[in-house]
Amino acid sequence: MNAAESKAPTGPEDWHPADVLAALKKRGRSLSGLSVENGYHPTAAGKALKQPWPAMELIIATALQLTPREIWPSRYDAEGRPLPRAKT
Repeated sequence: MNAAESKAPTGPEDWHPADVLAALKKRGRSLSGLSVENGYHPTAAGKALKQPWPAMELIIATALQLTPREIWPSRYDAEGRPLPRAKT
């Protein structure tokens, strides 16, 4: 048995950032476009792909006709509320 076979299932995984970008592109949208349309700097939405940002995650998810929890299950509880961030 190799390492991949012995890994226990951990539940749904977050979408890969490339998958989010591809899904937006299929709908004729872009991260920078979503950012600017919602009053943010053009690079803002890209940051939500790497770190929790509930407001921007909602903008991205809405553009994909999904909930943020469907894209980033590790960042949300069962009711769809953002999980508290760990303090560093």
